Amino acid sequence: MSTRPPILFPLFAGLETLPGIGAKTAPLFAQIGVERPRDLLFTLPHAVIDRRPVPTVQGVAPGTVVSVTATVRAHYPAPRRGAPARVLVEDARVEIQLVFFHAKGDWLERQLPIGQRRVISGKLEYFDGQAQIVHPDHILREDKADELPRYEPVYPLTAGLSQKLVGKAAAAALDRLPDLPDWIDPSLKAREGWPDWADAVRAAHAPEGLDDLALQAPARARLAYDELFAHQLTLALARRRTRRAKGRVSRSDGRAAARVLAALPYRPTEAQTRAVEEILSDMGSERRMHRLLQGDVGSGKTLVAFLSLLAAVEAGGQGVMMAPTEILARQHLEGLAPLAALAGIRLEILTGRDKAAERRAKLADLAEGRIGILVGTHAVFQKDVEFQDLRLVVIDEQHRFGVAQRMELGAKGAAVDMLVMTATPIPRSLALAQYGDMDVSVLDEKPPGRKPVKTALVSAERHDEVVEHLRRAVAEGRQAYWVCPLVEESELVDLISAEDRFRSLRAALGEGVVGLVHGQLPPADKDAAMADFVAGRTRVLVATTVIEVGVNVPNASIMVIERAETFGLAQLHQLRGRVGRGAAQSTCLMIYKPPLSEGGERRLQVLRDSEDGFRIAEEDLAMRGAGDMIGTAQSGLPRFRVADLERQAGMMAVAQTDARNLLESDPELAGPRGLAARVMLWLMEQDRAIRLMDVG
Repeated sequence: MSTRPPILFPLFAGLETLPGIGAKTAPLFAQIGVERPRDLLFTLPHAVIDRRPVPTVQGVAPGTVVSVTATVRAHYPAPRRGAPARVLVEDARVEIQLVFFHAKGDWLERQLPIGQRRVISGKLEYFDGQAQIVHPDHILREDKADELPRYEPVYPLTAGLSQKLVGKAAAAALDRLPDLPDWIDPSLKAREGWPDWADAVRAAHAPEGLDDLALQAPARARLAYDELFAHQLTLALARRRTRRAKGRVSRSDGRAAARVLAALPYRPTEAQTRAVEEILSDMGSERRMHRLLQGDVGSGKTLVAFLSLLAAVEAGGQGVMMAPTEILARQHLEGLAPLAALAGIRLEILTGRDKAAERRAKLADLAEGRIGILVGTHAVFQKDVEFQDLRLVVIDEQHRFGVAQRMELGAKGAAVDMLVMTATPIPRSLALAQYGDMDVSVLDEKPPGRKPVKTALVSAERHDEVVEHLRRAVAEGRQAYWVCPLVEESELVDLISAEDRFRSLRAALGEGVVGLVHGQLPPADKDAAMADFVAGRTRVLVATTVIEVGVNVPNASIMVIERAETFGLAQLHQLRGRVGRGAAQSTCLMIYKPPLSEGGERRLQVLRDSEDGFRIAEEDLAMRGAGDMIGTAQSGLPRFRVADLERQAGMMAVAQTDARNLLESDPELAGPRGLAARVMLWLMEQDRAIRLMDVG
């Protein structure tokens, strides 16, 4: 089914085919994300107005929309230009003034003849104790009273669009609802008490109170599930395609790994052992591995990756480990070189700074298979970098590398296995939304011997005390990071720039003690400043968030974060993870500028009370929302119209299982439910899934 099914044609016609929408109004609808009748079906009302009639407005709170039958008593024309005309009407108990600005000619007399009864609906206000309704929404003769909607849905609007127009367009789109076979698993549908699709759409557009607007209302929950299911089915198809790509069986006898583990001063955690088993099982199978290794700061991802790379080499191949920056690549080299020596495997680094002759020699050794493991930066992507037999690619800090770059690396070998690592704990619902096409291993334990970092909140008024604390620590031979919010002076923002902080700390602590690294520095200067700090030549490193990811200086045991309230939770957690890597008790001082906003205070308290990155990530998601958390622009996160990723996280997991099971039982989507699911993918505009199916 590589073309849209005809049953959906009316929903994908032009918007102007709906009554009341022309060349002028169509662009306004586009501003609320509506370009075809189909989009109207998924643009649900966000509120509901209760227009059920009441006998009298007496005792009704101001600001409430009321509908009441009243007798017209008197007309008071506008006394002067710009002043309103007023009409006095009386319900069963009280008098109400109807107020009209700019009423034309005899329109009011025709609408509201004296002595007659009319049904009036609008927002009730009180002025000098007098009940009044300014510009009623509805004025109807008694015999037309049933034309008044009992519950009126409220749609999102933009300038130039009225509720009436959007409501009318939505009703017209609902008239086009096709009768589609159901794609939801019947037992799940029965268990949740969900309606059929068309009934769910109709019900969602006709709420009868606040309960019908809730996420868990059966109609809305059903439509949210449809979106999540369509998204997960797309990811499941992508995953199947990756898995169908023939892999290479890479099996090792584990001798090299045993030598390395025997020499380590600690035993791997159960989580590390489990992750290694999952990875080796993938590598030993016929399918290509596509796995995400998710672990909190300091959970030992690098060791897991290294043991996996050893297996690739022992199986007769080569492995490469990619880092997003040269600093990180060199750090991996320093950490892994002694382990590689124990295993008797040659490990080299390739970056953009290698001298020409040195680079040529390395490339020759790589192509001849003399180098077993390569650590590198983006330089590895270059055309002239060739492996003899690349089996495993490990990518550190996934979000710095795009999908296209993952593919490029994969193309450097035959059926390469791919292991992606991230130190950013992602709540499960987002991990499923972003990486649902991958298998996931989670490291949720810290290796033994890592002391928790003491975290304290310090008001900016106590700045001098912090500097004094630092002076004592430096005298004892300790090292510290001082993180500043912004690099450049900005007139608008009173954040202290890194340059200024560097100068003031140098004056307080002495020449040569303080280093500076920030995003505007040339790369060579940045690396030199980092190298000085790593080697202990400087004691305090003033930095912007460039040190956020992966830098490892065991002797650094103090982290000062200035204006901590301006950072996100995940960022603060990553920064704190830079200390607590050595034997000394580490502290993290979060300096904030009082008074804190409610959100700022909650963020800092969550950090003070927890070191569990996954818990912090869940809190972050609850506070900031999904798009914000990963920066939706580049997150690749789907934009859902009905589903709410934060509050319907559990549903995402159900959708993933459901989608994978459907493909398992009906790989070609040719059975009744499979065919229904194909129509759903077209309805949900999952074109990518449709292409994957056709290539399948």
